[in-house]
Parts: sequence; C-alpha cells; structure tokens
Amino acid sequence: MESANQGLLSDAMTDVPVDSAAAARTSAPEGLTLAEEEELRSELAKVEEEIGTLRQVLAAKERHCGELKRKLGLTPLDGLKQNLSKSWHDVQVSNAYVKTSEKLGEWNDKVTQSDFYKKTQETLSQAGQKTSAALSNVGSAISRKLGDMRAHPFSHSFSSYSIRHSISMPAMRNSATFKSFEDRVGTIKTSIRANGLSDM
Repeated sequence: MESANQGLLSDAMTDVPVDSAAAARTSAPEGLTLAEEEELRSELAKVEEEIGTLRQVLAAKERHCGELKRKLGLTPLDGLKQNLSKSWHDVQVSNAYVKTSEKLGEWNDKVTQSDFYKKTQETLSQAGQKTSAALSNVGSAISRKLGDMRAHPFSHSFSSYSIRHSISMPAMRNSATFKSFEDRVGTIKTSIRANGLSDM
C-alpha cells in the first residue's frame, strides 16, 4: 500500500512546474524594470523550492501516517468509512441540504394539515381498528373452539390418517363448530363492507 501511495505522490508532485529556466525564457511583462523582474524571478525560485520541500515533507508524513495506521490495525476500509462519514456530515450542514430539508418540512406540514390527508388518515385508522377487532373476534372464536376440542379429545383409537380424513370430509362442513365459525366470518365481512363503504 505504501508503494501505491508513493506512486500517487510522485504523480501529484509533477503538477506544479519547478523549472526556473523555462520561467526565465518568457519575456517580462511591460512596466517591469529589470531589477523588479530579477526580484520576482528570485522570489519565484524560492517559492518553487519551498513547494518541493513541502512535497517531500508531505510524502514523509503520509508514509509515517500509513505506518502508524498499519501498527494500529486500521485498514483502508476504516479510512473510507471515516471519509464517508465526514462527507455525509458535510452534506448535512451544506446550505443546499439545509434549505431542501426546510422546504420538505414545509411541504410535510402543508400535506399533514390538509383536509384530504386528515380524512384519509381517519379512514385508515377506522379500517385498522375494525380489522383489529375482527381479527380479535376470529382469534377468540378459534381459541374457544380449540378449548372445546381439548376438553373433548379424540379417542386414541383413531389413526393419523383417519383424523385427516375426517377433517377433510364434507360432513365436517355440516358440524356446529364449522357453521358457527363460518357465520362469524360472514358477519365480520358484512360489517367491514358496510362500515367501510359508509365512511367513504
């Protein structure tokens, strides 16, 4: 990984020209005296030398940073996570994000205060309550019937085949338990339809 970073650094180090001879070949802009031009060229050479030194220092610091991360067991994935976290934070505090959040908040307030939203919310709430009550009634009926079946268990002489066969037989549909369950489901279905249509 270090060699990959060094390769990137050496590529980045070629971005700013350090060739002072090339700079000397260009003609001086009008209005500069020869002394001013020499002074500017001298300052340019010093700045370019400082840039080169800073690049070397930066490369050494990045190598040292990589070694420290390796010793601490930090992987490039950890760095990526940290960068993404920082980037997301930067996005959240950006003007565009803040303004968009404010605008969406305003729209949300307008929508939730509208009559259509309130009516829809009430209708869905009522439908949920009615469905919950219906399912509760069905659950109670099933529990009660299962309790009745536990109180009167089948005899042990039936095989598993005969139990499955007896449940699937048409005679089962004519039993009082099945009729009671079927009537209750029909009543609930009719109640939900009637109430659901009248509310809309």
